[in-house]
Amino acid sequence: MHTPIMLSLAVVAWVAATAAAASMYKCAGTGSIPTYQESPCPPGRELRNFDTHPADVSVIPLRPIPGTSTRVSVTPPAKTKRDTTLAKNKGKVRGGDPAERKHIGVGMSDGEVVARIGEPDMTTGGKGRKLARWTYMPIAGDAHTITTLLLDFGKVVEVERKIVR
Repeated sequence: MHTPIMLSLAVVAWVAATAAAASMYKCAGTGSIPTYQESPCPPGRELRNFDTHPADVSVIPLRPIPGTSTRVSVTPPAKTKRDTTLAKNKGKVRGGDPAERKHIGVGMSDGEVVARIGEPDMTTGGKGRKLARWTYMPIAGDAHTITTLLLDFGKVVEVERKIVR
Protein backbone atom coordinates (compact mmCIF):
# COMPACT_ATOMS: atom_id res chain seq x y z
CA MET A 1 0.00 0.00 0.00
CA HIS A 2 2.86 2.36 0.70
CA THR A 3 4.54 1.54 -2.59
CA PRO A 4 2.03 3.31 -4.92
CA ILE A 5 2.00 6.43 -2.72
CA MET A 6 5.79 6.51 -2.52
CA LEU A 7 6.05 5.98 -6.28
CA SER A 8 3.61 8.79 -7.04
CA LEU A 9 5.46 11.16 -4.66
CA ALA A 10 8.76 10.32 -6.34
CA VAL A 11 7.28 11.04 -9.79
CA VAL A 12 5.84 14.38 -8.62
CA ALA A 13 9.19 15.36 -7.05
CA TRP A 14 11.07 14.44 -10.26
CA VAL A 15 8.65 16.45 -12.45
CA ALA A 16 8.88 19.46 -10.13
CA ALA A 17 12.68 19.28 -10.12
CA THR A 18 12.93 19.17 -13.91
CA ALA A 19 10.42 22.00 -14.31
CA ALA A 20 12.19 24.15 -11.73
CA ALA A 21 15.55 23.87 -13.47
CA ALA A 22 15.03 26.88 -15.69
CA SER A 23 17.97 28.49 -17.44
CA MET A 24 18.63 32.14 -18.07
CA TYR A 25 20.06 33.37 -21.36
CA LYS A 26 21.31 36.82 -22.31
CA CYS A 27 20.72 37.49 -25.98
CA ALA A 28 21.38 40.38 -28.35
CA GLY A 29 18.00 41.90 -29.14
CA THR A 30 17.03 44.43 -31.76
CA GLY A 31 19.50 47.30 -32.01
CA SER A 32 22.04 45.31 -29.92
CA ILE A 33 19.96 45.86 -26.78
CA PRO A 34 20.46 42.89 -24.45
CA THR A 35 17.39 40.84 -23.59
CA TYR A 36 17.06 38.15 -20.94
CA GLN A 37 15.01 35.04 -21.63
CA GLU A 38 14.47 31.46 -20.46
CA SER A 39 14.79 29.83 -23.88
CA PRO A 40 18.11 29.47 -25.73
CA CYS A 41 19.10 32.35 -28.02
CA PRO A 42 19.01 32.03 -31.81
CA PRO A 43 22.41 31.11 -33.33
CA GLY A 44 24.87 34.02 -33.20
CA ARG A 45 22.75 36.12 -30.79
CA GLU A 46 23.85 34.61 -27.46
CA LEU A 47 25.73 37.04 -25.23
CA ARG A 48 25.85 34.88 -22.12
CA ASN A 49 24.56 31.53 -20.91
CA PHE A 50 24.16 31.80 -17.15
CA ASP A 51 24.41 28.01 -16.75
CA THR A 52 27.92 27.84 -18.19
CA HIS A 53 29.07 31.36 -17.23
CA PRO A 54 27.30 32.48 -14.04
CA ALA A 55 27.19 36.16 -13.13
CA ASP A 56 30.05 37.56 -11.09
CA VAL A 57 28.18 38.45 -7.93
CA SER A 58 29.67 38.44 -4.47
CA VAL A 59 27.34 38.13 -1.54
CA ILE A 60 28.94 39.09 1.73
CA PRO A 61 26.88 38.34 4.82
CA LEU A 62 26.63 41.19 7.29
CA ARG A 63 27.80 39.94 10.63
CA PRO A 64 28.76 42.08 13.59
CA ILE A 65 32.48 42.40 14.12
CA PRO A 66 33.53 40.61 17.31
CA GLY A 67 34.22 42.95 20.18
CA THR A 68 31.98 45.75 18.95
CA SER A 69 28.68 46.86 20.34
CA THR A 70 25.55 47.98 18.56
CA ARG A 71 24.76 50.38 21.36
CA VAL A 72 26.37 53.78 21.27
CA SER A 73 26.89 55.69 24.47
CA VAL A 74 25.49 59.18 24.20
CA THR A 75 27.42 62.02 25.69
CA PRO A 76 25.36 64.73 27.37
CA PRO A 77 24.78 67.68 25.05
CA ALA A 78 27.01 70.68 25.49
CA LYS A 79 25.50 73.77 27.04
CA THR A 80 23.76 75.90 24.49
CA LYS A 81 24.18 79.62 24.09
CA ARG A 82 20.77 80.13 25.71
CA ASP A 83 21.76 78.07 28.79
CA THR A 84 24.94 80.04 29.28
CA THR A 85 23.13 83.34 28.72
CA LEU A 86 20.51 82.48 31.34
CA ALA A 87 23.23 81.37 33.76
CA LYS A 88 25.08 84.66 33.21
CA ASN A 89 21.92 86.72 33.68
CA LYS A 90 21.00 84.99 36.96
CA GLY A 91 23.50 86.82 39.11
CA LYS A 92 23.78 89.86 36.87
CA VAL A 93 22.61 93.26 38.06
CA ARG A 94 20.29 94.64 35.40
CA GLY A 95 20.44 98.18 34.15
CA GLY A 96 17.43 100.46 34.41
CA ASP A 97 14.82 100.93 37.09
CA PRO A 98 12.44 97.97 37.65
CA ALA A 99 9.73 100.38 38.85
CA GLU A 100 9.76 101.93 35.35
CA ARG A 101 8.32 98.70 33.91
CA LYS A 102 4.87 99.97 34.88
CA HIS A 103 5.33 102.99 32.64
CA ILE A 104 6.28 101.24 29.38
CA GLY A 105 3.69 102.13 26.76
CA VAL A 106 2.65 101.30 23.22
CA GLY A 107 4.61 103.28 20.63
CA MET A 108 7.91 103.42 22.54
CA SER A 109 11.03 102.41 20.61
CA ASP A 110 13.19 99.46 21.61
CA GLY A 111 16.05 101.84 22.47
CA GLU A 112 13.79 103.82 24.80
CA VAL A 113 12.71 100.59 26.55
CA VAL A 114 16.31 99.43 27.03
CA ALA A 115 17.30 102.86 28.38
CA ARG A 116 14.46 102.81 30.94
CA ILE A 117 14.38 99.19 32.15
CA GLY A 118 17.48 97.52 30.68
CA GLU A 119 17.99 94.49 28.45
CA PRO A 120 15.26 91.79 28.55
CA ASP A 121 15.79 88.47 30.31
CA MET A 122 14.50 86.50 27.32
CA THR A 123 13.83 87.38 23.69
CA THR A 124 12.16 85.53 20.83
CA GLY A 125 11.84 86.58 17.22
CA GLY A 126 13.32 89.82 16.00
CA LYS A 127 16.67 89.72 14.15
CA GLY A 128 15.19 90.06 10.70
CA ARG A 129 11.75 88.88 11.72
CA LYS A 130 8.89 91.29 11.92
CA LEU A 131 7.76 90.55 15.49
CA ALA A 132 9.91 90.26 18.60
CA ARG A 133 8.84 89.31 22.13
CA TRP A 134 10.83 90.62 25.08
CA THR A 135 10.23 89.14 28.52
CA TYR A 136 11.32 90.66 31.83
CA MET A 137 11.20 88.27 34.80
CA PRO A 138 10.28 89.34 38.37
CA ILE A 139 12.95 91.29 40.22
CA ALA A 140 13.16 93.30 43.45
CA GLY A 141 11.28 96.53 42.83
CA ASP A 142 8.80 94.75 40.52
CA ALA A 143 8.38 91.47 42.39
CA HIS A 144 5.82 88.85 41.34
CA THR A 145 5.29 90.45 37.91
CA ILE A 146 6.36 89.18 34.49
CA THR A 147 6.42 91.96 31.91
CA THR A 148 6.16 90.90 28.27
CA LEU A 149 6.56 93.36 25.40
CA LEU A 150 5.63 92.65 21.79
CA LEU A 151 7.66 94.75 19.35
CA ASP A 152 6.93 95.24 15.66
CA PHE A 153 9.86 96.68 13.67
CA GLY A 154 11.40 98.10 16.85
CA LYS A 155 8.22 99.72 18.25
CA VAL A 156 6.23 98.43 21.23
CA VAL A 157 2.79 97.29 20.02
CA GLU A 158 1.63 95.41 23.13
CA VAL A 159 2.50 95.38 26.84
CA GLU A 160 1.43 92.49 29.09
CA ARG A 161 2.04 92.48 32.82
CA LYS A 162 1.20 89.18 34.49
CA ILE A 163 1.17 88.73 38.27
CA VAL A 164 2.73 85.44 39.41
CA ARG A 165 2.87 84.11 42.95
